[in-house]
Amino acid sequence: MDNNETLLTQEGLEELKNEIEDLKVNRRKEVAGKIKEALAFGDISENSEYDEAKNEQAEVERRIVKLENMIKNARIIQDSKEKTGIINLGSCVKVEDLEFNEEMEYKIVGSAEADPFKGKISNVSPLGKNLIGKKPGETVSVPTPDGGTVEYKILNIN
Repeated sequence: MDNNETLLTQEGLEELKNEIEDLKVNRRKEVAGKIKEALAFGDISENSEYDEAKNEQAEVERRIVKLENMIKNARIIQDSKEKTGIINLGSCVKVEDLEFNEEMEYKIVGSAEADPFKGKISNVSPLGKNLIGKKPGETVSVPTPDGGTVEYKILNIN
């Protein structure tokens, strides 16, 4: 994988395209309206509304450029249609936290698409990295920031 390559699922690619569309069509207009309104206040040398709107405009443009680069350098992770029995990028995995007897389900995605609150973990996260290449029934030890470990048993791959 080259350094500029962005690993995405097809779903993640569509989300990025939708975000760019929203930024270009809606957010740019909103910010332009704020700038126009701030200019109506007169002197821009001491106009905090104008400065804030210009900063917001710069952030929107930076995000657009970043997303365009991510899409340009995207490599789509194919959801494995064949049942290999081995966890890989794009796999949905059900695991059990052995300490708390809690079951969780995660989809392993590229780091650009990761969102733990939506059950999407990165292939370079501690858990994702440890799950790649494993099979149901195996147990993995994942290091924690405090120096300990958490044990997970792989229940199945969907």
